[in-house]
Amino acid sequence: MRKLIYAINLTLDGCVDHTKFSADEGLMDFYTNLIRGAGLLAYGRLTYDLMVPYWPEIAKNPTGETQADVEFARAFDSVEKVVFSKSLDKVEDKNSRIVRTKPEDEIHKLKQETGKDILLGGVALPTYLVDRSLVDEFIFVVHPVIVGGGRRLLEGINPQQKLNLKLVDSKTSKLGSVALHYAKR
Repeated sequence: MRKLIYAINLTLDGCVDHTKFSADEGLMDFYTNLIRGAGLLAYGRLTYDLMVPYWPEIAKNPTGETQADVEFARAFDSVEKVVFSKSLDKVEDKNSRIVRTKPEDEIHKLKQETGKDILLGGVALPTYLVDRSLVDEFIFVVHPVIVGGGRRLLEGINPQQKLNLKLVDSKTSKLGSVALHYAKR
């Protein structure tokens, strides 16, 4: 059975608004390796729209980009993606498909399939799935910055059951960001 792994960047004060801070090159390598280890990426429409066509375009035309960005773009472009949306008409990425059913129904089905784990990104969809106890592991990349505003991690969550987590791994980047990998107990 595949695991559903939620990975997200956040600040020390819990902000998950990607416009408030940026990833260093070491973190790009970290995320590139995460994606290479995944069999599927799952997003809601807003996160998908942030990622596509931006990263596939870099994969096609890497001129002027850092090597870390190019490697991330290539990894992202090559992996299968599902986007959960009722409003999106079509997807522009060759490896993407739209899912219009209840996210929990599709995630249950996807987790039963053989293959590499499912990497979950974004804010709204993961919050919805955490609330339904469907996320198996969490990777929180905490950036050493306090921004004082913006959307917060898992805002409004009321899970069906308390989530007790255990630390599986941690890594620190050159600039002091810390990747914390947790699994359900």
